[in-house]
Amino acid sequence: MFVQAVVLAALLAGATPAAPAQAPSAVAGAPATVTLWPRGAPGVGQRSSEPEIVENTYVRNVHSPSLTVFPADPRHANGAAVIIVPGGGHRMLVFVNEGSGPAKALNRYGVTAFVLKYRLAREAGSTYAIDRDAAADLRRAVRWVRANAARYGVDPRRIGVMGFSAGGELVSLVADNPAPQEPPSGDPLDAVSARPDFQVLVYPGPLGVPAQAAAGAPPAFIAAGSLDACCAEPALTLYDQLRKAGVSAELHMFADMDHGFNIAAHSESLSILHWPDRLADWLGDGGWLHERPLTDPKPFKP
Repeated sequence: MFVQAVVLAALLAGATPAAPAQAPSAVAGAPATVTLWPRGAPGVGQRSSEPEIVENTYVRNVHSPSLTVFPADPRHANGAAVIIVPGGGHRMLVFVNEGSGPAKALNRYGVTAFVLKYRLAREAGSTYAIDRDAAADLRRAVRWVRANAARYGVDPRRIGVMGFSAGGELVSLVADNPAPQEPPSGDPLDAVSARPDFQVLVYPGPLGVPAQAAAGAPPAFIAAGSLDACCAEPALTLYDQLRKAGVSAELHMFADMDHGFNIAAHSESLSILHWPDRLADWLGDGGWLHERPLTDPKPFKP
């Protein structure tokens, strides 16, 4: 039990961050972790050195945003990548049930996954803002994965984002709404496109919906429970917006299901147990699990 606890703590807290120019560091038995802002995220200041707090399977006190890497097995890796954004009400991160668990599910389909730890705007004492800081962490994650795609055998034109609940809000802010005007930067990573090639929203929260840039949004897979008082409506609203804007979108509303069904960690529903298979179907039908020719008529837009 002690060994399992050590491994779980390593999985949640991640390894010591490494700069993007270096190979990601790792500890035995845990996935590699890379920091997104080697010199400190904007506005963090001295708090960047504070350790993350892990309680049960939840993570908080994130001041050094990072990606935990879950590579697909080389025997069936297909070059697709997904950045997973856990929920937790912007107060904590549901790192296992909405992070590492979905990452391993995606691995089964040959998809390399990266789980994002982002700054939490609603945690007690936080000075962060969701649309300014947490969304910036996701944009930075997309840029980082795209810039480092070759290292992981990833196609830089097949990088998606997948958010649960509060994480779904960040996905919508980044994928379905205008990017903020950013001052000139000497960081070469800022020149890389932060637009995801496809988006997956699982019981997404209301922030960012209705979308302000639906016509330019990437293809979307949306799932929610029909009894979800928080997040059924945003899922329906966003789907209707995308559909009317001519964006390829698929919606799954699960009967008699409430919020937080993740990947069936606490559910006996067969539809919830198998919903990742529906996502895999959608990814396959959209061509995201296959190499895309250079003449692809719908490449990502910078």
